[in-house]
Amino acid sequence: MDQSSRYADLTLREEDLIAGGRHILCAYKLKPKPGTGFLEAAAHFAAESSTGTNVEVSTTDDFTKGVDALVYLAEEATEEVRIAYPLELFDRNITDGRMMIVSFLTLTIGNNQGMGDIAHAKMYDFHVPRRAIELFDGPSKNITDLWRILGRPVVDGGYIAGTIIKPKLGLRPEPFARAAYEFWLGGDFIKNDEPQGNQVFAPLKESIPLVYDAMKRAMDETGEAKLFSANITADDHAEMIARGEFILSAFGPDADKVAFLVDGFVGGPGMVTTARRYFPRQFLHYHRAGHGMVTSPSSRRGYTAYVLAKMSRLQGASGIHVGTMGHGKMEGAADDRGIAYICERDRFQGPAYFQDWHAMPATTPIVSGGMNALRLPGFFDTLGHANIINTAGGGAYGHLDGPAAGARSLRQAHSCWEAGADPVDWAAQHREFARAFESFPGDADRLFPGWRRRLGV
Repeated sequence: MDQSSRYADLTLREEDLIAGGRHILCAYKLKPKPGTGFLEAAAHFAAESSTGTNVEVSTTDDFTKGVDALVYLAEEATEEVRIAYPLELFDRNITDGRMMIVSFLTLTIGNNQGMGDIAHAKMYDFHVPRRAIELFDGPSKNITDLWRILGRPVVDGGYIAGTIIKPKLGLRPEPFARAAYEFWLGGDFIKNDEPQGNQVFAPLKESIPLVYDAMKRAMDETGEAKLFSANITADDHAEMIARGEFILSAFGPDADKVAFLVDGFVGGPGMVTTARRYFPRQFLHYHRAGHGMVTSPSSRRGYTAYVLAKMSRLQGASGIHVGTMGHGKMEGAADDRGIAYICERDRFQGPAYFQDWHAMPATTPIVSGGMNALRLPGFFDTLGHANIINTAGGGAYGHLDGPAAGARSLRQAHSCWEAGADPVDWAAQHREFARAFESFPGDADRLFPGWRRRLGV
């Protein structure tokens, strides 16, 4: 059934919809299956996303038609479809009237993704009006709070050198804590890897007190504050809260140095909001494990990593992993820097929409996935700054001289970029950075041909 007469209005102007502030706008790449017209498919997609179905129903009244989602742009040659969703469509909390990401996702990428006349449809951007931004939590903490703890300026406080305990699984409590201590002798920030939690061989109630003891010893030895991101991910929100409360109790007077890591993609929006609202004084570390099954460029459905990052800021993530923009082991490219920019900037022109965040606090870019000291200068060039958290697992624990030296090599790589120096020349004067060339010779050969001769290796 062609519903384009009701669920499409191509006379609507995007600038008017944005100025009106009464709609969330979504941009998709959409292709219908053979035998279905492009506008017909787009209208069916909008109908399924709002007030319609595949037949006429007797219960529709004039008010119902007033909250239809409307296709306002449809260009078959580019597979471009843009839909305006009235704010009234979205579910609101009965406790405080707030909006929720789960409702946004249910409407905008819900049943419409599985409709029989749609070959594929993927959201690549969305626009949130000021009123909707006011109704989401937004971050309560971000990198400025970590800079303050580390004794740095709260504006442009710079690179936070971090790691992920490796191996990601298989360490018992004592070796795990020892690995943390060794890195903290040279670095700032340690996160649990996404599967680490309460394994039978490393019970959380045994591991966490040992990690805190390691942190205290490292702070005493270095005279520097240290940071730990503890995984509280769980199916049950009560379990998440129990984990969080135990961790804060174990860290006691240094609880401000604890972030909470949540696997927000596999766990879902409810998990993120539980952590954001129950622990508003902690840095909320959004790990996006699993996101590639829908956000990968090879996937034709779902939404992009840019959309995921934008949603994370609305939900209140203090930081989210944004990829390595082609410099690490995961898929990505330089153009992915927009994923970081939509998190951290007050306003940004995205792939479809200009987004003004209307003073909503920023979400911090977290960079991990195959990074080491040799890859960092090029990454900073691509991003254009170093106000990030970098968690280099193998890049620290794979250093020939151990994790403390690996951490120092990361800091020296940042100093190299900050000074605008040639990395090989810099390595000649900085031992840990120089040893990174020998630790990761494949990267060294690719990035800095001739380094062996210049460094006498």
